[in-house]
Amino acid sequence: EGMALPQRILSPPEEICMDWQQRQRPGAGLCNLGSTCYINVILQCLTYTPPLANYLLSRDHSQLCHQQGFCMMCIMEAHVRKVLRSSANVIWPRAVVKDLKFIGEEFEPDMAGDAYEFLRCALEAMQRACLSGSSGVDISSQTTTIIHQIFGGFLKSRVICLRCQAVSDSYKAFLHVLLDIKAPSSLTTALEDFVTPKKLDGKYCFKCSKCEKKVTASKRVTVHCVPKVFTVCLERAADHTGKKISKIVEYPEYLDLRPYMSDTAGEPLLYSLYALVVHSGDTCLDGHFFCYTKASNGLWYKMDDESVDNCGIHTVLRQQAYLLFYAR
Repeated sequence: EGMALPQRILSPPEEICMDWQQRQRPGAGLCNLGSTCYINVILQCLTYTPPLANYLLSRDHSQLCHQQGFCMMCIMEAHVRKVLRSSANVIWPRAVVKDLKFIGEEFEPDMAGDAYEFLRCALEAMQRACLSGSSGVDISSQTTTIIHQIFGGFLKSRVICLRCQAVSDSYKAFLHVLLDIKAPSSLTTALEDFVTPKKLDGKYCFKCSKCEKKVTASKRVTVHCVPKVFTVCLERAADHTGKKISKIVEYPEYLDLRPYMSDTAGEPLLYSLYALVVHSGDTCLDGHFFCYTKASNGLWYKMDDESVDNCGIHTVLRQQAYLLFYAR
């Protein structure tokens, strides 16, 4: 309700397959081409995202792609095929590094970067690639690409004027959620904080259309439509100085999103952890990224640039996680 319906469906949701279509041992590790660990971890987490990998391995995109020059979907398709289909133990992600500036202007091949920023830019670059050749697509239809069908959900923001009780609802599409962890010690308490109503006053006062002036209000953000893949960043930057919040924030193997929904009644909405990124280092501006992913054989692996090592779920759940990937 209250959301505009798309005029066109760019990628039918029934084409999305959440289960691996082939089971195999994990693919290749990725060579570090200087300071590219932040790129490698995101490439690995995306490679082991079952619905995305299934789609890219089908070559559906490249068979119809008319894009001249850089296309992030074509690059990812070639990369995922190489990692999962070649017999090599290590591959060089050269194509991604060569076109870094098209993924995000802030990235330089020989400079360290942030894994969350790279994830954000990589998903946006894939989204742009899905929209190329579809000019004049309305905003609602833009959320029906394969990327939004996999990673996208909607947040609902409800503002209540504390003077006249008028209610104002708005909706926003998301591909990932950033959570404050300054106080919370677990993912579930961080999500509870996220959906707890916040008071808007002082310089954050709300302009009420009924009262026709700035008023104190209450704002609550909830998950309105859930994504197939729920991607979370635990905000570890304490402030702009790069100071890092290094505490352990507990996260479960199975997560129910139902309590954080606009409508909390109904069946549980269960998600299963399949990948996470860890940042090791004293500040957010330096250090090293590595990740854990669940391969199509159902086993967990620690992926640290070139190395791919088998590990257990207990190890996976004890990490100082930075990014978490959950699938329905």
